[in-house]
Parts: sequence; C-alpha cells; structure tokens
Amino acid sequence: MPRKESLYPMDWIRIAEKDLARVTHLLKEDDPEAAGFFLQQSLEKFLKAFLLSKGWKLERIHDLESLINATLEFDPSFEEFREACQKITAFYFFERYPFMAEETLSEDDVRIALDQVRKLVEKIRKIQ
Repeated sequence: MPRKESLYPMDWIRIAEKDLARVTHLLKEDDPEAAGFFLQQSLEKFLKAFLLSKGWKLERIHDLESLINATLEFDPSFEEFREACQKITAFYFFERYPFMAEETLSEDDVRIALDQVRKLVEKIRKIQ
C-alpha cells in the first residue's frame, strides 16, 4: 500500500534539518556533488513546510524557483532568495543525471550557496 505524504509542516522541517546536516558532513567527506544534492533537498523540504503551513496543496515538485514563486503569495520577502534557489536547483542534477558528468560542483559552490540561504532557513524554522 502506498504511503501518504505528510501535510504537517513540522514533519517536513524535521527531514529538512536532517538533509541540511548531511550537507556539512558530505563537505567534510570531500563530496560536494552529494552535498549540493542534499542542500537542494533540504531547501525543497523547508519551502514545502512553509507553504503547507499556509494551506498550500502539496505538489511533487523539485524546482526551488517554482516553490519560491508559490511562497510569494504569502510573503513577498522570499523574492530575495530567487537567484540562490535557481542555482541550488541545478545542484540536484549534478548528482542524479549523467549529462552533467563533465561539469563539476566545487565545495566553494556549495558553501557560497549555503550562506546565501541561511536567512531563508532561519525564517522558515520560525513557523514552529
């Protein structure tokens, strides 16, 4: 029997926090591609938690920019994170798709992106 996805924001934040911790661990292990993937996954879950807290209907979507677009209906200040989310969405593909194999993702790329979205993460953590 297929499992239902949770509609509770705190469930999404709990998993987002795990994914965010994986970013730091994977950077220490010299695996920026996996760190970038988990940064994207973490932000996806944080954004979905925010949206669910506002009554949004859960969608299966991985594009952070689309999620940012949805947040603007509730809080226009999320616009400041658009550029970082566009970049981090691409991190998902470095780990998952072979056509990106010739390109690399550096530790600096991931650390810079992480710094750019810290304020976003803190903002969403406050919905508890």
